[in-house]
Amino acid sequence: MRISKRLCGSLAAAALLSSTAACVTNPETGERQVSTKGAIGGVLGAVAGYFAGDVIGGKRDRTERIVGAGIGAVAGGAVGTYMDRQEKKLREDTAGTGVEVDRQGNELLLTMPSGITFPVNSAQIQPQFHTTLDQVAQTLSSYPSTLIDVYGHTDPSGGDAINIPLSQQRAQSVAGYLGQRGVQMQRIATQGFGSSRPLQGNTNATESERAANRRVEIRIVPLEQQGA
Repeated sequence: MRISKRLCGSLAAAALLSSTAACVTNPETGERQVSTKGAIGGVLGAVAGYFAGDVIGGKRDRTERIVGAGIGAVAGGAVGTYMDRQEKKLREDTAGTGVEVDRQGNELLLTMPSGITFPVNSAQIQPQFHTTLDQVAQTLSSYPSTLIDVYGHTDPSGGDAINIPLSQQRAQSVAGYLGQRGVQMQRIATQGFGSSRPLQGNTNATESERAANRRVEIRIVPLEQQGA
């Protein structure tokens, strides 16, 4: 199980409740990961719900359609290395931009704060963010054997009548931009959650918490042969 530096300390602490755990460096990505096999159950409990459940529309149905469109799946034993390399490249693409890259198992989650992605109350991507998205799109195009979900989130200000459409429009803007830059649209699905999925432990009590919840996430899930 591989995770970002941001999560490693808290997850290892949770794992210690059930067994001895340590964080070590992944030689492929340079990132930290919980290494003790006996601690995995505790770690999984600590991050339950951090990554959304099934992919939008269901993994099996989407996988069948995408493979049918000529996009190949990855053999089960090669998935870890495939995602290691993609993770490393995405971290390089987004270094210093404010975008966070997290990993659970063989899934990746890119979190893009709205402050660097969109103007207030707008779904138009800010020009200064184009370079970062261009690099992300190039990497996603280079690793085509993945499903891509784009999630839009807001804080509660303004109510659902404003926030749900805005979150969906922002997710669609990012998805459309990726498609324009060469990412196969068959791989991409979008959903806007409004304010219904705040970050774990975030109560929207302060402006900094509300700002953190205004975000777009790109979830990347490998296409595995045994599931195709």
